[in-house]
Amino acid sequence: MKRFVRLAWIFFIILPAGLAADASAASRPNVLFIQTDDQGPWALGVSGHPDAKTPNLDRLFRSGAWLRKSFTVTPVCSPSRASLITSRYGSELGITDWINEKNEPDLGLAPATPTWTKSLHDAGYRLGLMGKWHLGVNDEFHPSVFGFDVFTGFRNGGSATQNVPLEFAVATDRMTWTKKPTEGFIVDVVTDAALKFLDESAADATSGKQPFSLSVHYREPHTPWVPASAEDSKPFENLEPQRPVPSHPDLDVEKWKTNTRRYLASVASVDRNVGRLLDRLESLKLADNTVVIFTSDHGYNVGHHGVLHKGNGMWLTKSFPEKTENVPAQRRPNMLDSSLLLPTCIRWPGVVKAGTVIDRTVTQLDWFPTLLAITRTPAVAGLHGRDLTPLLRGESVEWDDDLYAEYSPHNQLRADMRCLRSGGWKLTCNFLEPFRDELYHIAKDPLEEENLMASERADAVAAKAKLRARIISRMRELKDPVAVRLEE
Repeated sequence: MKRFVRLAWIFFIILPAGLAADASAASRPNVLFIQTDDQGPWALGVSGHPDAKTPNLDRLFRSGAWLRKSFTVTPVCSPSRASLITSRYGSELGITDWINEKNEPDLGLAPATPTWTKSLHDAGYRLGLMGKWHLGVNDEFHPSVFGFDVFTGFRNGGSATQNVPLEFAVATDRMTWTKKPTEGFIVDVVTDAALKFLDESAADATSGKQPFSLSVHYREPHTPWVPASAEDSKPFENLEPQRPVPSHPDLDVEKWKTNTRRYLASVASVDRNVGRLLDRLESLKLADNTVVIFTSDHGYNVGHHGVLHKGNGMWLTKSFPEKTENVPAQRRPNMLDSSLLLPTCIRWPGVVKAGTVIDRTVTQLDWFPTLLAITRTPAVAGLHGRDLTPLLRGESVEWDDDLYAEYSPHNQLRADMRCLRSGGWKLTCNFLEPFRDELYHIAKDPLEEENLMASERADAVAAKAKLRARIISRMRELKDPVAVRLEE
């Protein structure tokens, strides 16, 4: 039996869109959706990091709306990517950790699951995906099943930085695809494929015959970071980087410096290629009618809190705590903001004013309804996300800034973490190992430096009780398997 979860208990219906669903292609914008892998929002020049060299991304972030409180709902690859295209939590989809193709070849996103990519395809868009998929390696989970007409990339979770065999597929027959070697750094090869897609789509998009939606999923700055091109790595060879904030007193400084230099070089390679994409939109005269979105799948730590990596992080310290049955000593399971926050912006010419900064809480769940609204595609009911277009237009609108997130890793470690940010407080419960619970008064401690779980302060005790009750209530609403287990 295949291990994907069938969503028979979810009933989706198509609702009339706020704008006419049959609007002509000429009036419907194209979409360029750029997603990086493992990029923290701190790794940008526009964020104030003095060592980041990201002139193209800085230009993009300043040309539209910068969403400074954009979060993932799961701080690891596969479930975060699943949430982005389905507007549902990984626990609902049966994807709670990164998909390990060696141990879980039959696990993937259920083909019947509604996605915004399917909706745009059904509405007449030409769709392309270049780069990382990581939502199932078997053919039944192929990107073409989810509306992509063209796919150049890899289905698993990672790759080397250069000379990587990639799949080249066209959806006229999704079972007919080729995998062939490529030469050069994969970040450049993926961009080359994206540029080709733009070139092929330009005439139809410009004439109004068929708009396009191009997703470019870079593997960078995911490890490994080396080798990297001399152009991208040379500026960082002798860098004495800015110490991470917050840091850790036992930080292994030499390892941190090496990792920081390589990580920033990988980010620079993304920046250089984003510049190529933006330039091609201009040369093809597509820029004025193309919405450009940039984000990542989750945040990342390079020494922040003494951690390297994301929600399944590792200690980047000289010593480690004692291991437990579920967590090796070198691992640091977490849902820190540095693992949850995303670098996110959207450029929407003629609608979003350049230099717009939005400090309301948004998540990857919101892209599904937002992209349907932007492209005048019929809305889909039953989604968790919210349409961001009122915020993007600068309208005054009621907005709930709470964040609920989840993570149940099972590969390098085991944990059942559920998190809620609300009312200036943040509680993370680990239902597998409660001694790892964390409570932060983020209104006064935004860097999460003082864990107040053991505090007897009246406000901390009250916040802990209130947020825990709300977390459990939310888990029940979602029919979270962990909630079911707790009630047994």
